[in-house]
Amino acid sequence: MNRIKRNIVSRNCLILSILCSLLLLTNCGKDTATSPNTIKFWHFWSEPNQKGALKELIEKFEVANNCKVELTELSWNDGKTKLIAAFNTMNSGSNTAAPDVIELGSDWVAQFSSTGVLAELNKDSMGYDNFLDYSIPPTMYDNKFYAVPWIVDTRVMFYNKELMHNAGLQEIAPRTYTELLTYSNKINLPNSGIYGFGANGSDPHRLYKKILPMIWTYGGDIFDNNFIPTINSTKNTEALNTYLQLSRVGMIETQRQIDAMFTQGKIGFVFSGAWLLEKIRNENPALQFGVASIPTVDTTSKIGGISFLGCEYLAISKNSEKKDLAIKLIKYLSDGNNALELSKRFAEAGFPADKHYFNNEYFMQDTMKQVFAHQLAHSKATPVHPQWLEIETILEDAVSKALYGEADAFGSLNNAQVEVLKLLSK
Repeated sequence: MNRIKRNIVSRNCLILSILCSLLLLTNCGKDTATSPNTIKFWHFWSEPNQKGALKELIEKFEVANNCKVELTELSWNDGKTKLIAAFNTMNSGSNTAAPDVIELGSDWVAQFSSTGVLAELNKDSMGYDNFLDYSIPPTMYDNKFYAVPWIVDTRVMFYNKELMHNAGLQEIAPRTYTELLTYSNKINLPNSGIYGFGANGSDPHRLYKKILPMIWTYGGDIFDNNFIPTINSTKNTEALNTYLQLSRVGMIETQRQIDAMFTQGKIGFVFSGAWLLEKIRNENPALQFGVASIPTVDTTSKIGGISFLGCEYLAISKNSEKKDLAIKLIKYLSDGNNALELSKRFAEAGFPADKHYFNNEYFMQDTMKQVFAHQLAHSKATPVHPQWLEIETILEDAVSKALYGEADAFGSLNNAQVEVLKLLSK
């Protein structure tokens, strides 16, 4: 009888122990999910070297703030769709899928801030005076601030010195688009696999970054001061005609393929970003090349043409329950010294948006980085418009039709003007 009682007691203790363990595990899971010291950050630095550098930076923040930052990697191909889905879930009454802190491209901020899913930020406490002046407009919508600049970059002209020499040209970068067209024509030997200029073709989210700088340099724009579309203007048509002429003395391809061909020494001139410096140094360090400012139209200009300003921004979900910690995180990441650490780790990080770091020794000791720094002072961001992404697609379709002979420059831009007016009238 005593043995039976002991067995019953032993069995009951075992059951109780198992139940306690299950309860403990369940509670641990809940604590992790709802801990006030856990925050979600969705970002686009998905390459291995990028992830490693960001993770190390985040780990220092976690230690300093006794918290946990859950990192979720997005891609530029489907990241926007995932963000929209998360915010739709948030608007339905659930915060479980929405991030607390989000990285956004400069041309995305207006679309998200205009729909009310981002938290308004305090102008006086976020240190906006530290950032480059031209990085500020995309942070604003309806005179309110919704994002903080983090990383800025731009595009410059890469030129192949050996191909220039072989074509009988001085190894000095062309300063004007007229010179660029002449030099590209002399280098272009398509039957020998050598091309004068690398033109982006139907390359979504990249083609507009090539045509907009030309439009701006020629004195054109997409909107006037009252946000009335001016896509079919004379200056825009002239810029597109120049792009078409350059494409005919070179090759039409995607940015990835253009960069690869330049690295192999097969293209005379390309417009590209700092990532190409790293690609060349890793894959063909013997390549004889240089970088220079984007060409200008006016031969008397001393500053060169206007380039595209790329900028990564940090924003907070409006319904985040961790706003205090979220603000600490975006202040930490956008601090110039921390952004500089990313710049040192991978070229795609460009420059800190904090203007006090452009003269940092790290950049000044690299003559090619200095060209990028100079070009950043003569760059522009896309128009701050909530429907920019739709307008971007219309513009790229128009340029593609002109490139592939489906319409002339004015005809394609005029059709784009009509489409954009229809879009804005809805």
